[in-house]
Amino acid sequence: MSGKFISIEGIEGAGKSTQLQFIADYLRSHGKQVVVTREPGGTLLGEEIRQVLLKPTDQAMGEDTELLLMFAARSEHIKQVIEPALKRGDWVLSDRFVDATFAYQGGGRGIDEQRISELASWTLQGCHTDVTFLFDLPVAVGQTRVEQRQQQKDRFEQEKQAFFERVRICYLARAKAEPQRIKLIDASQSIEAIQQQLSQHLVQLVDNAAL
Repeated sequence: MSGKFISIEGIEGAGKSTQLQFIADYLRSHGKQVVVTREPGGTLLGEEIRQVLLKPTDQAMGEDTELLLMFAARSEHIKQVIEPALKRGDWVLSDRFVDATFAYQGGGRGIDEQRISELASWTLQGCHTDVTFLFDLPVAVGQTRVEQRQQQKDRFEQEKQAFFERVRICYLARAKAEPQRIKLIDASQSIEAIQQQLSQHLVQLVDNAAL
């Protein structure tokens, strides 16, 4: 029996980390073996690439360099973590996957979608999520939440509001284009309301997997 692959997406401040744990706990309570991972990261090399990508620096990183590093980390992630877990029948839960690249490097940076699609086709080789939860909220709300953390911002968190507006637009466009896979979650709700909405999707996913 093959496992299921779930990813969660959203702009900064959308509350992904809180809901990631809720989803993992829900699936485990229903007898699923769950591998929780993240992008960029998930492997030793991937985590090293993550540090390069997120570390604030005075020297700007080229857009193509950023894009290629994302896919380099993802290639390792798929081969070392995701595919082996799915073959074992485990469920994989990843904090971001390829939709993030289309949103951040495509929407945010302005890299042509076709170029990203070509890299995705070469790198993913058929690996795709069964369902993606997109936690959506107004950019201004997300930025306020990030400020309230009182932590040093990483390289992406330091971007201007216009950047995140473009990222959000791209995310919403992808959700509209693939409504069966991408489930839109109103992340401006209370934590309890969000989890109730998630539960409705998860019970259906678990039930369908049992058929």
